[in-house]
Amino acid sequence: MIRKVLFSAAACVLATAIACSKSAPNPSSPTGSSPSDPEAAADGSTLKIPAPGTTSPTGGGQVSDPVTLTASTVNGKYASVSLTYRFQVRSGSTVVAEGTSTSTGSSVSFQPSGLNSDTNYSWRVRGESQGAFGPWSSDATFRSPVGAFIRGNELRDPLTIGRTVGEIRGPAQFTAQGLKLLDHTSHVLYRLPTTLNSGEFSMMILGADEGSEGDKSKVFAMQEGPDEGDVTDDDYRMTAELRGRNHPAPGATTCRIIMGDGVSRDCNRIQKNFDSTRWYFWSFTWSTGNARLQIRVDNENGAVFYESAVHPGGGTHPYRPDFHFLYLGVPAGRAGLIDATLPGGTYKNVYAGPGPRPAFPQ
Repeated sequence: MIRKVLFSAAACVLATAIACSKSAPNPSSPTGSSPSDPEAAADGSTLKIPAPGTTSPTGGGQVSDPVTLTASTVNGKYASVSLTYRFQVRSGSTVVAEGTSTSTGSSVSFQPSGLNSDTNYSWRVRGESQGAFGPWSSDATFRSPVGAFIRGNELRDPLTIGRTVGEIRGPAQFTAQGLKLLDHTSHVLYRLPTTLNSGEFSMMILGADEGSEGDKSKVFAMQEGPDEGDVTDDDYRMTAELRGRNHPAPGATTCRIIMGDGVSRDCNRIQKNFDSTRWYFWSFTWSTGNARLQIRVDNENGAVFYESAVHPGGGTHPYRPDFHFLYLGVPAGRAGLIDATLPGGTYKNVYAGPGPRPAFPQ
């Protein structure tokens, strides 16, 4: 009987020990979780981080060159992780530019290349680490810069990006506002591969006013190539003029065009008081037998400051120079430097072409 009791007691002790060895250990404090997970989330991401935020550009507005995409950085949900950021630019559903960037701060930026000018795009960004990746941000949109190019009979040149598609003659200076022509010899030549028979030649100008030294000074011009010559006696002359302080009527504004038929057609000469601190939009438009010079204050849609069509007379000869040259300023002609470029003007957002003027970033 005693043996049975001892045996039963021993069995109970053994059973208790086995039961205790199978029980779960006491829980300990969490030690953190890896930010990556081989199992993809519902959105396809394999990295436990939030989506970055798209900071700029957003809202579909037109941006300046160079295009810079900026996003906010993110941190791992449970542990810190070193991230790179993948940016993706799309046209519709097609990826047109992609690349990565790193940052240790609160923002990260990327400059895509190969974008078409004046085109709508969307972009997004995500964080990545060692082959794993987080969720994409929401899409943001922008319109690419107008860009600088000469193509056929069309010219676009913002001049606010530190370069020009034209050829600079004489002293000139790029600033954040545009290209400044510094003296009477300064001008920019644009060679159009295809003649622009009718259309528009327009730009924004700051600081070209009657206080500058000059007589029958020129603000911009056109002529026939193939060589730079005296615009004033060219068969396809066009000049937009502003008299400087050396003229008896400083501020007098006018234009002249010859359309290959030997007939000079002039805009009305009107004396104006320009403000050197304000921008003016200068626009010259022409077609066979017709031309018009218009100046607006502050921007392309500002109040009309000057407007005149050529004197009546019409004509049936089209404007068709064999080599079509356009100028900001003008080369010196037979009247000398005093009648050449009106110095001190800063030019930007230059356009020439047969269609409507594009929307340049302001």
